[in-house]
Amino acid sequence: MGKILVVDVGNTNITFGVYEKETLITTFRMMAKQPRTSDEYGISLRELLRENNVGTDSIEGTIIASVVPNVMHALTGAIVRYLGHTPMIVGPGIKTGIRIITENPREIGADRIVDAVGAYEKYGGPVLVIDFGTATTYDLMTEDGCFTAGITAPGIRISAKALWEDTARLPEVEIKKPESILAQETISSMQAGLVYGQIGQTEYIIRQVKEESGYGDAMKVIATGGLGRLISEETEAIQVYDSSLTLDGLRIIYEKNKKGRRA
Repeated sequence: MGKILVVDVGNTNITFGVYEKETLITTFRMMAKQPRTSDEYGISLRELLRENNVGTDSIEGTIIASVVPNVMHALTGAIVRYLGHTPMIVGPGIKTGIRIITENPREIGADRIVDAVGAYEKYGGPVLVIDFGTATTYDLMTEDGCFTAGITAPGIRISAKALWEDTARLPEVEIKKPESILAQETISSMQAGLVYGQIGQTEYIIRQVKEESGYGDAMKVIATGGLGRLISEETEAIQVYDSSLTLDGLRIIYEKNKKGRRA
């Protein structure tokens, strides 16, 4: 059986994962905001696969979820030319195993659908999945597999960037928890506001979702995304931090749709 390449195109990074059956054997990233041609994507991808001891001829299929439309033409062209197959794209018409019952299902980003699939398939419902990415998103899956609600907030990095870009005297700082919330100088003051502010927001939104949905403590809370570990370690409101949730969701969707595709 061949390997599967899964691709998560985010606003900041493009994350690649390679699966052999259900095992994630390697991951690597590219910057998403740097313009590239299909050949540049293809050559970079081929070299990254080689560096991770994965032969391009061992990849039987690829699936992509993207929130950045303007990279898709070049990226899909690279997959076709350098890997020899047409990638599966998460979007309308693809089987996910969940139902989206929000007011306008087509507005739900592919990344959020993939996270919801991963959380529901791995942990069951009701489940709230929080993705700490460029934006921080909170998406609720019901016990019977319905994507029923979503909340979108600025991510920690967006908030930090606003602080140092829109104020004359505040510096760019590392995003980490300071020793105390009782900060006494500028850098730890900003870190306290960013990190403890995110923790407070997270706990409040989780509490409100539990209350308004009626699920209470029956609702599982799963976190993922780059800064998810930092926040999840600081609050008991999050039960599990799952770093590979998005990539696992992509693999699960690929498996649901692979019949009839060329191996």
